[in-house]
Parts: sequence; C-alpha cells; structure tokens
Amino acid sequence: MQRTYSSHVKVGNHVMVKGWIAKVRDLGGLKFFLLRDRTGTIQVTAKKGKVSDAIIKKFGELGREDCVSVEGKVTAAKQAPGGRELVPEKLEIVSKSETKLPIDVFGKIESGKDKRFDFRFLDIRDPKLQAIFRIKAVAINSIRDYFVKSGFIEVHTPVIQAAGAEGGATMFPVIYYNREAFLRQSPQLYKQMLMASGMDGVFEIGQAFRAEKFHTSRHVSEFLSVDFEQAWIESEEDIMNTLERMVAHSLREIAKDCKDELETLGRKVKVPELPLRRVTYDDMVKTLSKAGTPLEWGDDIEDAQERKMGEILAKKGIEWYFITKFPSKIKPFYIMLDGEVSRGLDLDYKGLEMASGGQREHRYDILKKVMKQKGLDPHKFEFYLEPFRYGMPPHGGIGFGVERMVEKILDLPDIKEAILFPRTPERLVP
Repeated sequence: MQRTYSSHVKVGNHVMVKGWIAKVRDLGGLKFFLLRDRTGTIQVTAKKGKVSDAIIKKFGELGREDCVSVEGKVTAAKQAPGGRELVPEKLEIVSKSETKLPIDVFGKIESGKDKRFDFRFLDIRDPKLQAIFRIKAVAINSIRDYFVKSGFIEVHTPVIQAAGAEGGATMFPVIYYNREAFLRQSPQLYKQMLMASGMDGVFEIGQAFRAEKFHTSRHVSEFLSVDFEQAWIESEEDIMNTLERMVAHSLREIAKDCKDELETLGRKVKVPELPLRRVTYDDMVKTLSKAGTPLEWGDDIEDAQERKMGEILAKKGIEWYFITKFPSKIKPFYIMLDGEVSRGLDLDYKGLEMASGGQREHRYDILKKVMKQKGLDPHKFEFYLEPFRYGMPPHGGIGFGVERMVEKILDLPDIKEAILFPRTPERLVP
C-alpha cells in the first residue's frame, strides 16, 4: 500500500502512515500514540477488543521518537487532534530510538542553542522549526519564479575563485592544486562579466562565504545569497525597481502559500506598497542626528544607527526602504561614482540590511583608476577587467540575503535559526 501523509488522511479511508512517535499514552484498555510526519500528526488508537492482541502487545514496546509504520482505517473521533484517528490493523516498529533524548524535540524543556545545533536533526523535528524551513523554501522558489517570469537567466558561477569581489581579510583561502584560491564572497565579478556576453539579465541563488570573526545574531560564515545583474540600465533606479518587485512578489507568495506555517509560528506577512521609500544617506544623517544617534557624513552605517533608523521609520508604518547616494569612499571599487556620492544602494527591512548593490562602473579606464584609489592591484583582477575592454554596457545589480529576510519576517532571535546547519567561527559540525 502507498503511504499517505497525515494531513491527507480522511475519515473512512484505509491508509498506511509512516513517521515518528511524538507521544504515547497507556490508559489500560485504551492505548494511543501521536504519529508525526512532515505534514502534521494523527492519533493512532488501540482499544482492547477492537484491535488484535498482537497490536495491543506491540503498543507496549513503543517509545518516543521511534519510527513506525501503521496501516488501518480512519474513523471520526472528537477527542482526537483533527477530529479523526487511525485504528491500526498492522503496526511495525521500523527503528527504535534511544529512550533518553539529548534534547526535547518539542521544546518543553529548553535546551541551549549550542546543544540544539549539536543535535540539529532532532531539533528540526519540532513542527515550529519545520515551518521556518518550509517558509524559506517558498521564499526561494518565489524569488526564482519572479526572475524566470521577468526574463532573467539563472546562472551558476564558480565558488572557488582567484580573487574576491571586495578583497580584504574576510576571505577563506583554499589550496587549489598548487595555487592559492578563495571561497567566494559573492558572484559579483562573474555576474558583471556576463553583462558583456549579451545575456543582459542573470540571477544566481547560491552560497557565499565571509571569514569575519563575528559573534552577532545576524552574521554567519556561510550564507545563501540571491544575486542578480542586469544590463542597459539608465541608473540605479532600474535596479531598485527590479529588487522591490522581487521582494513584493516573494512576500505575496509566502502569505498565500504558507498560511498554516505562519499560523503555527504566530506571524503575519505584510506586503509593502510599491515603490518603496527612498532615503538618501544625507537624509539619514539628518534624521539620526535629530534622534540623538549621530552619523558622521562619510562614515559607514553602524548596526545601532541602522536599527535606530528602522525604529524611526517603523513609527511611520514603513518596514522596507532603500538607502541611496552613499559617500563614494565607503563603497566598493565596482560601484559607479558620481563625485562625492556613489550610485550604490542598500535595501533595509526592519532596521537590518537585506541587500546591497547599485549601478556598476562599466568604463574600463575609470574602473582601473578607482581600483588603484581603493588600494587594489588591477593586475590581480585581469580576468575580471578583460570584458570591460570589449564593449561593456551600463549595468548594475545586488546581493540579497534571503535568510535575513526569513529571520525578520518571522521575528526570529538569530539568523542561525533560519539555516539548517549554520557555520560560525566556532561551528564546523554537524
């Protein structure tokens, strides 16, 4: 018989269900357990005289988190979760679980974060945590759907690279045969190279790496990045238009397809009206100064300043907003400069940066000049610079942290909660 998931079980049907035992109760002549699979739970009930003695005996061997397979008829039962229960005709213990669990799967006994991540495979059996990753899956699929329908081409660029998009000490070196290479910080350089290929619009959803010695709730060493690049743009405004439509589409799909998961987590998704608010760096300096959290013109925006700006705009009902017209000196070499300001942009959500990018510099001579000004050796970037010598159109793009979006949508305490097996300076396994 083909397996049926618990959420698809209907009264009157004869079914086979498979999963883990979430709870076992023995009331003498009445025994039951809750079987949990990835879609929910169903109660399996054995009443003396209604099932075989062999089934009754088998119930006595059951323990929490055992893997079982059950076949029987579904009947109505007001007292059971979902108003139905399965009366077993066949019961097989597929795999026993050790009786002392290292963590409480349902979180009634709170385990420390490190302990939970040590036993992540058990941790994720919690339906609330499974809801997080189903929402994340919809977020990723909806983003891909948006780009495909918008005519972008999905690409996959190298994770092992000869140089980083931003250079510096935040790169993981690897030995590539007898040469030094690095895990990518971003597919940035390759996306730009593809703009010279005539592909015009590309996107990539893949891993990126930052070797920062952080200890915060918003950073990890390996994260999932959504990147896109598009050519023949007029300005960074074209990039913001693409990005805000991507965000709105993803949020609509999450709200539509994840009703049960959002209810499980007690969260709602608010889809912003477009266009999103544009806040210039100058505006931010003035606003923060009035609020008593000064930002000196020309300085990078610190976390506290970013959060404060989010709080100020939240009082006006604004959750998503762009920050534009950054000082040229604080943006990477590939962002186009316009005097003292740049054509770079950030997208923030609830006071946390979700995306960074803007219009790129496509003029070969100016690009080399800016690289030198930023302390980079153009000779080390020859593979990247080569396409700019043979007709590079105006272009731009961004890198977007989809896990940060999930974190903020669900008000999670830590971005690591939105990652199956997070990597930090201290954590390499599991």
